[in-house]
Amino acid sequence: MISRPFVLRGLTALLVAVAVLPPVGPAFADPVPPAAGPEGVLVPGVPPAPSQPWTFDTPDQVLAPQVYTPTRKEDAVEPAEAAQGTYDLIEYVPLGEAARKVACSKLAGPYQRQVEYWLKLKVDGKQSAADCRAIRAFQRTYKIKPDSGFAGPVTWSRMQLLSAKKNPNAAGRCPVRTYRVACIDLGRQLTWVQKGKKVVYGPVPVRTGRTAYPTRGGWHKVYWKHKNHHSTLYDTPMPYAQFFSGGQAFHAVYGSIYTTVGSMGCVNMRLADARTLWGVLKTGDRVFVWGRRAVG
Repeated sequence: MISRPFVLRGLTALLVAVAVLPPVGPAFADPVPPAAGPEGVLVPGVPPAPSQPWTFDTPDQVLAPQVYTPTRKEDAVEPAEAAQGTYDLIEYVPLGEAARKVACSKLAGPYQRQVEYWLKLKVDGKQSAADCRAIRAFQRTYKIKPDSGFAGPVTWSRMQLLSAKKNPNAAGRCPVRTYRVACIDLGRQLTWVQKGKKVVYGPVPVRTGRTAYPTRGGWHKVYWKHKNHHSTLYDTPMPYAQFFSGGQAFHAVYGSIYTTVGSMGCVNMRLADARTLWGVLKTGDRVFVWGRRAVG
């Protein structure tokens, strides 16, 4: 029988080994889920508020919805606007740092190596004073709060979005077709629409399915659009819902898409992004999903 201390030491060694693995290429596609920092589970680095709750789940459906043709009167109603601050970029930091409101973090974040690479710093996975200054400058530029220099998931997500702006399909992972294809990159948590090699929408950040309820990979087709859909399971609105695989759909959420836990399978979006995508995709358009979400 293996002793518990031995197992714990083995697990710790494994986590350390994973944390120090070198990045694979500049895109860091489909990364291994990072281990929690030395102070435990990461939390939003700002106090809870109605538009930024610390605990946020998502209005998804387990089963496919009942399809019908909405009336013109129903479709004429636009979904309500989100509360101010709903989609602010709130970084996830160790609980101790959030409580103490640390100005400049001395801890290496779960995306330390990726952030160092992006900022052209020495890639060693160790936080230094110079690293903190550089990361804080980036966070201030893009209004990421708190700007404590912690290399967390929101900072890295913003960097991936910026890198993808010019050509999100540079790696060729989303198949190029003569018709519209909505591409969902689970590894980078991005979506865009392309027709041929031309990007006609996005890329924009999204939140896809958690480990237990993953967004299904492969080819799908938009089979129903419902602008004012309401989840019967969660009794919660799913604005601009575009269903492509059973109960899984693109739709807006009235909460942050930057959470360490994924959705229940749907592709969650900011309201403005979902509204624009609504006007781009048509029933019958194809959807392609690949990769793996890096965190729960």
